[in-house]
Amino acid sequence: MVSKNVLRKLSDTELERYLINGNRFTPEAVETAFEILQERGRFFSEPERILVQEIIISKKQQEESRINEEKEVWKDYITEDPSAIKLYSRNAIIIVAVIFGTVPASVLLFLNLLTVKKYPAAVVSLLIGFGFFFLQSYVLSEGPHARNFDTKYNLDVGILALGAGLLLVISVITMPGKLPYQPRSSVLPITLSVLTAVIVYVFFKESLSGYPLMAIFRLFRDF
Repeated sequence: MVSKNVLRKLSDTELERYLINGNRFTPEAVETAFEILQERGRFFSEPERILVQEIIISKKQQEESRINEEKEVWKDYITEDPSAIKLYSRNAIIIVAVIFGTVPASVLLFLNLLTVKKYPAAVVSLLIGFGFFFLQSYVLSEGPHARNFDTKYNLDVGILALGAGLLLVISVITMPGKLPYQPRSSVLPITLSVLTAVIVYVFFKESLSGYPLMAIFRLFRDF
């Protein structure tokens, strides 16, 4: 957001720099500088006005293109083409990470990265998945927050969100851009999720009592 009051403090010479073709200022800043100069009595000929408008339009187009490119980076390119490579969808990985934890999600991402032959990234994703799980168990079993459910729940959710975010970033950075693929079967994600749920409930029930998954178990138990 461009502050007009800030630009008003600039001299005419400084504001003129905003109207030079190829400057690095935002289109809003250029437009505001143009308005301030006019308010101060600066006369612009018709060719000058056209040039300023062309600069503003060009910058807006560049900004729009940049935003669209960023959206494309985060987009999943699912296709029905039977010849396309098969991968686990990015959305499925994030959903599994948030609900069931980073371990099963990292395994799915690990398999995706192996499929596209990104071996170092595959190992890193797996280490992050297991690392965040044991980090949760360690952090939540130590210190004064270990007996405070609300604190444990917030820490659990925070660690889960951070782990899921890291897995998402790894997927975006390392997977080939705009890669059309077919979604793989949901059998393995479901199996991994159920297995993780059982392990958490049996072996980490106390230390991960704030785990969102444990809240689901308590809901069914109290039903």
